[in-house]
Amino acid sequence: MGSETQSAPVSKGLLWTGRVISAVPVVMLLMSGIMKLAAPPEMVKAFTEQFGYPESTLLAIAVVELACVVVYVIPQTAVLGAILLTGYLGGATATHVRISDWFIGPVAFGVLVWLGLLLRERRLWSLLPLRRGLA
Repeated sequence: MGSETQSAPVSKGLLWTGRVISAVPVVMLLMSGIMKLAAPPEMVKAFTEQFGYPESTLLAIAVVELACVVVYVIPQTAVLGAILLTGYLGGATATHVRISDWFIGPVAFGVLVWLGLLLRERRLWSLLPLRRGLA
């Protein structure tokens, strides 16, 4: 893929598909962060007893989660946001693996973060080790 890949705009279909795919982890992570901020008793119990985190870390983790989402949804900082969300979701995956819990959710959200961004940001296509373009 040469310079034509980087300069050609993404088709409207790919752009909207990418936006919809990106919206799935964004909505779920926003809900998760807001729930952490609201700190209902069942969330605090799961956070402390099941996952083993101190209650005092709940606010900080919520702020980091929401900040990563905000950076991701801003088009100019979306790649940085995807990198930050990859780190955040890696931590979530490690937490679930540590307690022998189902960890596919954070992994799937990470895949959706990057797939959605890839479909709406054509400059990323040149980074993939594929021989053919997406469109």
